Amino acid sequence: MTTDTKQLRQPATLESHGLEKIKPHLELIAALLSGVLILVGWLLDKNGLGTSAVIIYLMAFIIGGFAKAKEGIEDTIEDKELNVEMLMIFAAIGSAIIGYWTEGAILIFIFALSGALETYTMNKSHKEISALMDLQPEEALRVTNGYSETVAVSQLVVGDLILVKPGERVPSDGTITDGRTNIDQAAITGESVPVTKSVGDEVFAGTVNLRGTITIEITKPSNETLFQKIITLVQSAQSEKSPSQLFIERFEGTYVKVVLAVVALMMFVPHFALGWSWTETFYRAMILLVVASPCALVASIMPATLSAISNGARHGILFKGGVHLENLGNLQAIALDKTGTLTKGKPEVTDVVIRENLQEEDFLLRVASIENYSNHPLATAIVRYAKSRITKELVKPTDMEDISGNGVQAYFGNEFWQVGRASFVGRDEAEQFQNGIALSLANEGKTIVFAKDEHGIAGIITLKDVVREETVKAIEALKKEGIYTVMLTGDGEKTARAIAIESHIDAYIAECLPETKVDEIKKLKEQFGTVAMVGDGINDAPALATASVGIAMGEGTDVALETADVVLMKNNLPRIAEAVKLSKKMNRIIKQNVIFSIVVIMLLISSNFLQFLDLPYGVIGHEGSTILVILNSLRLLRS
Repeated sequence: MTTDTKQLRQPATLESHGLEKIKPHLELIAALLSGVLILVGWLLDKNGLGTSAVIIYLMAFIIGGFAKAKEGIEDTIEDKELNVEMLMIFAAIGSAIIGYWTEGAILIFIFALSGALETYTMNKSHKEISALMDLQPEEALRVTNGYSETVAVSQLVVGDLILVKPGERVPSDGTITDGRTNIDQAAITGESVPVTKSVGDEVFAGTVNLRGTITIEITKPSNETLFQKIITLVQSAQSEKSPSQLFIERFEGTYVKVVLAVVALMMFVPHFALGWSWTETFYRAMILLVVASPCALVASIMPATLSAISNGARHGILFKGGVHLENLGNLQAIALDKTGTLTKGKPEVTDVVIRENLQEEDFLLRVASIENYSNHPLATAIVRYAKSRITKELVKPTDMEDISGNGVQAYFGNEFWQVGRASFVGRDEAEQFQNGIALSLANEGKTIVFAKDEHGIAGIITLKDVVREETVKAIEALKKEGIYTVMLTGDGEKTARAIAIESHIDAYIAECLPETKVDEIKKLKEQFGTVAMVGDGINDAPALATASVGIAMGEGTDVALETADVVLMKNNLPRIAEAVKLSKKMNRIIKQNVIFSIVVIMLLISSNFLQFLDLPYGVIGHEGSTILVILNSLRLLRS
């Protein structure tokens, strides 16, 4: 390409960029321009320049009404069904025919303005997607055999190694293979505090590497990243319509036909039946055409739904469609999985009880040194706890042996130690230790690990899948909304009861298999009607699909995310109550809009039949109600 060609093409690029910026506002610009033309036309008419005024009004008709007329005609041809836009076109043309150019132009202006407001709502609802897509890097630095090359993110495949430098965004989901850094995950999880990440930790596309250079092994294709799933979820939510919206759309076609039929009768019947003049008859028919159009009714639902979905996305609650958002407001009961939902999903040490002649640090050093060579989750939790409490380095014991399903044994010098369950160290001795303290701790839902040396039971360590800090707050918030709470868990009776009490859950069902959870959800639906299920694992997927509304934790499995209707991005349980409140507010605003628009239509139609209503007031009353309905819906954006 020559330099001249580059210079010739550059202005075109800038021009197209400028058009892209203006494009979302074209509808509003056209509406406002038609308003200015109406003012000019009115001034010309007042000064006796009627012909010039008509030309200006005609321009206002074309500029203000083009977008809506095009939309109405295209939809009518496509659906083979008349719509509200066509009613407005007929009403404006009818007004002009009987000489009411100003009123017809004002009708077009206000209709165009309400359309621009609706477009604004749509654009606002898409804003979260646009903002997210801007965070997606387009290129990545791929490392192959020591050499690095810049490639498109779409070319990355699972197993590729990429280099991410400080200040750069992570291009795709992966695991760190080299380096240590702080990652800003606010775009994905909403966490305001950066998270420390090192070798073996997972990182997500769209997050920011703040400190060190890291090497990442790609674990997912670019089209399957968590980041991409968020975008897909919001897009699908905005395209899916709620039951109320679908009803209004079905109702609209029939209503338009009825209105046109009544208007046709209105052009003749009053002249013969009531003695109205032909001018008055036609005039009243045109007013009826304007005021009977269900613009406000049609605009009652979609802007409110889109605003609520947009609000939820901004706060980390992703709805897969308006139907789920609407259902959430009618929720009567909610079932919650335990592990990873109510609890952290990882066991943590809660108690350490030792023999009187031992020091806690020495005890933890020996137990942790033995458990350090086991990959069992309980062993990992004990080692993690011990490292945070002792100052000495762990040592390697000798003659270590892992007895599968029972525990681990090893020597520290001449000391023989055993760590494991009661039957492994001696049940009678274990149960009598410290006056049977193990039994009372087990009744609290805790798992007991016994440690024994040559002198008998040296101590016990208890572990528990700890309830999340926010769980009680979330459950109490749900109860305030009048929602019955139930915990479904595969754990045993003791653990389930302890977690249920600690979480303030109304009821619990223990020892649940995946099919049991489905059966319990069905029972709850029979008893309460609308029931939600909250879970994060593969075993929760059938129950999520069975519930009226399935809610998945954002850090859960891919299957749970795919199956659920609502996703909580930061595993933030209190967001469920917020989502319920948002849904109730949306349903309340929709009811307000529908009732208000029907009352206005009935009032305007009655006033017209009684010959109280003139066309200008009919236009203002009708289109003004549409604008008010949309503005009322927009309140959901900032709640």
